[in-house]
Amino acid sequence: MSNSLADRLRDHVNVLAMEIGERHTRRPHALAAAASYIEDNLARAGHEVHLQSYEVNGSECANLAVEHRGGDRAREIVLIGAHYDTVEGSPGADDNASGVAAMIEIARLLSGRPLRSTVRCVAFVNEEPPFFYSRQMGSAVYARAARARGDDIKMMISLEMLGYYSVGSKSQRYPPFLELFYPQRGNFIAFVSNLRSRRALVRLHDAFRSHCTFPSERLASPAIVPGISWSDQLSFWRVGYPAVMVTDTAFYRYAHYHAPTDTPEKLNYAALAQVTMGLADAVTSLAS
Repeated sequence: MSNSLADRLRDHVNVLAMEIGERHTRRPHALAAAASYIEDNLARAGHEVHLQSYEVNGSECANLAVEHRGGDRAREIVLIGAHYDTVEGSPGADDNASGVAAMIEIARLLSGRPLRSTVRCVAFVNEEPPFFYSRQMGSAVYARAARARGDDIKMMISLEMLGYYSVGSKSQRYPPFLELFYPQRGNFIAFVSNLRSRRALVRLHDAFRSHCTFPSERLASPAIVPGISWSDQLSFWRVGYPAVMVTDTAFYRYAHYHAPTDTPEKLNYAALAQVTMGLADAVTSLAS
């Protein structure tokens, strides 16, 4: 199973990063091609795909969502999200084709599992600059609409760069002082939240560790620490939902962050497969 999962993850990353390439509003055809690819793969997993479309700078943009409806607690929602756009100048293999690939495969893995709570998987547009921190972020558009509908999102999980790992000595960096408490080798996956989402962080990380032996660490921190709020979880914090980012720590480990060299061969697909399966099992546990 893990080998075939690793192959599927590699295929997703190759299509998004190499065949399609840069994905942003200055390349609207590429952004639309990425959305179409994600929609097709979510549909093949047996899901009905819902598009939330809006216009930015004359370009049509869309979030893509699927829902695995729960049973007796169907109103309660666990939401898994990953952004599919890139910064200009980067093909975005790790940032964030890796997160999108994992989201697609988690949706596929969950499709046959009975759940009590509902799980949504959402591909967000426009996470990267110039939209980051703005109301035009795809996740911000989605989170505001979810709050307006009264969606009972118990936990949002943001998949932000999941594919790069290193066993090299001192391959992992941190904000000041955190290096005293965390590993010096970048061979783990990190679970990160603001202080208000600490309870959700602990629940998700404990569930992951109970199903997966892949090395992992967790941190609840003030959002002012660089990197803590730098993804789609921010949009959900802003409207009052608990949210957790799962990440390989991006620029604290990965030298090719936001660079033209962020290409598929840099990633470890066996490790990405372990993390993806661990997250699918953790979410199944939380939703069951």
